[in-house]
Amino acid sequence: MDSSIPSTSEPALRRVIGVGGLAAAIFNITIGAAIFVLPAHMAASLGAAAPLAYGICVVATALVALCFAEAGSRVAGSGGPYAFVQVALGPYVGYLCGVLLWLGVTIAMGAVGTVLVGALATLVPALGGTVARAAVLVVLYAGLATVNARGADWGSRLSGISTLAKLLPLVAFVLLGLSHVQPANLAITTLPPVGKIGEAGLLLMFAFFGMESALQVSGEVIEPARVVPRAIALALTAIGLLYVSVQLVAQGVLGAALATPDAASAPLALAAAQFAGAAGSRLILIGMLVSTFGFMAGMMLSTPRTLFALARDGYLPQSLARVHPAHRTPHVAIGVQGVIVFAIAMTGTYVNLAIKADVAILLVYLACCIGAWRLRRLDIRPETGTPFRMPGGAVVPWLAAALIVGLLIGASWDTWRLTLAVIAVASLGFVAQKRGKR
Repeated sequence: MDSSIPSTSEPALRRVIGVGGLAAAIFNITIGAAIFVLPAHMAASLGAAAPLAYGICVVATALVALCFAEAGSRVAGSGGPYAFVQVALGPYVGYLCGVLLWLGVTIAMGAVGTVLVGALATLVPALGGTVARAAVLVVLYAGLATVNARGADWGSRLSGISTLAKLLPLVAFVLLGLSHVQPANLAITTLPPVGKIGEAGLLLMFAFFGMESALQVSGEVIEPARVVPRAIALALTAIGLLYVSVQLVAQGVLGAALATPDAASAPLALAAAQFAGAAGSRLILIGMLVSTFGFMAGMMLSTPRTLFALARDGYLPQSLARVHPAHRTPHVAIGVQGVIVFAIAMTGTYVNLAIKADVAILLVYLACCIGAWRLRRLDIRPETGTPFRMPGGAVVPWLAAALIVGLLIGASWDTWRLTLAVIAVASLGFVAQKRGKR
């Protein structure tokens, strides 16, 4: 192997995560807020043809997942996309992937925050005003920042509590709602324009993001060549089935009512009220709160570490690299992350923020697809095991890349503006850091 290629292993980390653990992590991060609100937006955009957009996203995600599976089986280091792309395409592109991943996840945290306060306002109408909304967000982000600043073990326990609690109401919603589905509500009378399906697909991709964050623990996975592909396949199969089932039940129960403004903030609660009464509606809203809070807790644990790492490496102010003397946590980075996410949540709507997050993370996916092709060309291999070789490896990365580009083309200039500005600033930081080292 060429000595100039970075090492793909991290012997200092303990490899303890198996197929079940990694699949659960992907599932837990992916199933956040989107599943509770996107059925209404899909119905408003595409009507009964909404499942078509899911089909596009499932295919695109499956192709990208194949690229992640092969790249993850070849590069066994922590960092997920950052590690894959750095080895395949060099330090600059890898660094940009790290920055864009932070940007996408940070915007997603703001988007999920808007869903949480919306669900809370539905349960407690007095919290629906602007001042009350701001107060709830301050308490939320300040509380999460405080918990995580006091120790990573606190934040880890908090983020793990929500997995079962958010899954149970969704499974109950599907099982109880199936017998109340009206086939006429699912009949497709006219197909929407291809462009409309593409626009809906761009928004819907937000619901499938998650494996890029979960795979940041690749340095602690047992036998990555075997575990990573199987965990991705298992998690995405479960995620796809759950998403499609929830959409079909919600649409089959509510029909045209799913596309109305009244359903936009909590469509599953509205559908549950039809077949399970007020108790069913409250159960979904509570599940929605637990799910969104769990996502926020997990991301507040992991995302500030990116700011910390960038500061440590000289790309951001050194104050962000400070470590609390007692708790040994990046407390300054955690506090700054909380302030940034609060500002984002207060200034945007869920749909607007989700699409902006899409652009950043889809660019990361694009780099990972090309990187997977490049890793195969370089014949990068882990120190142990045989790397996974995706079927059609010469074509799949480019087909996935083409689908991603097609989705990105549908994004507006306003959506692109923030991402391009961050790329420009990050590039200046990269150049300055390199000159500083010289």
